[in-house]
Amino acid sequence: MIVKAIPTNIITGFLGVGKTSLIKQLLATKPENETWAVLVNEFGEVGIDAGLLNNSDAGIQIREVAGGCMCCAAGVPTQVAINQLIARTKPDRLLIEPTGLGHPNEIIKVLSAPHYQNVISLRSTLCLVDARKVSDPRYSTHTNFIQQLQVADVIVATKVDLYSDAEPAESGALLTALQAYLNDLQRIDIPVVSHSSQRDLPLELRVFLEQPRRERAWALKANAVSKPHSLLRVTANSLGEQGLFAGNVSEQVLSFDPRGIARKQNQGEGCFSCGWVFEPSQEFDFDRIMAFVQDQTKSTAAGASLLRLKAVMITSDGIAGINWIDRECHVAELDDTLDSRLEMIATQELDWDDIERQLMACLVV
Repeated sequence: MIVKAIPTNIITGFLGVGKTSLIKQLLATKPENETWAVLVNEFGEVGIDAGLLNNSDAGIQIREVAGGCMCCAAGVPTQVAINQLIARTKPDRLLIEPTGLGHPNEIIKVLSAPHYQNVISLRSTLCLVDARKVSDPRYSTHTNFIQQLQVADVIVATKVDLYSDAEPAESGALLTALQAYLNDLQRIDIPVVSHSSQRDLPLELRVFLEQPRRERAWALKANAVSKPHSLLRVTANSLGEQGLFAGNVSEQVLSFDPRGIARKQNQGEGCFSCGWVFEPSQEFDFDRIMAFVQDQTKSTAAGASLLRLKAVMITSDGIAGINWIDRECHVAELDDTLDSRLEMIATQELDWDDIERQLMACLVV
């Protein structure tokens, strides 16, 4: 039985801005006697962010909704995932990370529905933004990028430790440009918090996290646009049949081919994704997989359109978490994973068959 409405924060932002890294830092601040739940929605079909969170704390439960933009994933699949988290873990706080290509308005509408009124207490919505992107029209004119900033209660300027490396602008000029961009969006009064992933969470960010969300009727009246749906399908009556807080709704099951590989593709929001999952017994050569990542991000065919590459791989040197965005590649050693999986998101459909052959060549035979 839900006795107290669960404080819930939405953490939005465009691809690769650092949402997962910020959530890891937030989880590190969790009081020992509390249980926190995290819902991650990914554009790709195979789901990797939960593995990159690398959580081993029994007081933290993570659930993914893979495959799609928020226009469809914020419907039944997301409600099922939220209901499962609530039923199974009865969390003291819920953190929701929509896909970087998603529409945060949609998830806000879902959480504002009458049947969640006494269950979820919406707190501040955080929008993460890399100030270096506001001068790039691929970002600054993108509908989703704009909407994410419009619905936010707090703007978090991430990766500020890297701003001083930008030419010709320095850190202060970039933050000034960000504020000017927000002013153009009529977000003059919104607080902006600077954050470096190499440092602890700013104190003011923790304070903002607790504040209730401010309703903005104008922000919730986004025009409904017909968009390509994800390949993920959940029947419309499945939620009703199971009950609002049923905990036994079946989850997506991967089907491996005779080689021990599952491959899933998706498209929408002008982007294409392809992801691979390998059976746990498969092991990769670490040097070869890193060379593969380098080849994909620098090749003429993929590099020009590749937006994101991320992976959790079982290698000969341990479990590697790989995160590539905008010519920046970060590799971390992880403690555990159920299997190896890699996903690529691009602005055009790539030769996935050829990329798969290259990926297979990285296996330890």
